[in-house]
Amino acid sequence: MKRPVAVRVVGPLHWIVIPSLIVLAVTFLLATPFQLFGFRLPEPAAPMVLAFAWPLIRPSMIAPVVLFGLGLFLDLLWGGMLGVWALSFLAVYVLVLLSRNLLAGQEGVIHMVWYGCCTLMAFMIAFLVVAFDAHNAPSLFGLIGQIVPTLLLWPAAAWMIERFDDGDVRFR
Repeated sequence: MKRPVAVRVVGPLHWIVIPSLIVLAVTFLLATPFQLFGFRLPEPAAPMVLAFAWPLIRPSMIAPVVLFGLGLFLDLLWGGMLGVWALSFLAVYVLVLLSRNLLAGQEGVIHMVWYGCCTLMAFMIAFLVVAFDAHNAPSLFGLIGQIVPTLLLWPAAAWMIERFDDGDVRFR
């Protein structure tokens, strides 16, 4: 007689909606005008974690739409040119989606390096679009001040990939 197997179903609510709400909350929290010893809170591009992790977890048609919305939200919150971060996050999503077969089964160090490269690419896209639009390059210190905290969000992306990868045992 076969014993029943526990099936853990991970739906879009678990790996798209809840992480998106967490990213929105973190972004709002870090955007507060709080200063300590003359330093402001860091403002990482927190949706970068989702743009990297979602195509590795499970390609979806909902994820790019949500990333586009999160990018527009960042543009409105930070007062930037509308569409810059949406373009950057979608570029990262597409790049990771295209390299998904190469990244599947790789160690965490490879994922970490790839996350760093994707983060640098996204910031390079944002930098170039803003520079061409304003006919003046943005501050490199400000750019580094956003890149470093975004790179430090790697453990969140690694946790998401580990937590939700093969989350639904029905597809094994």
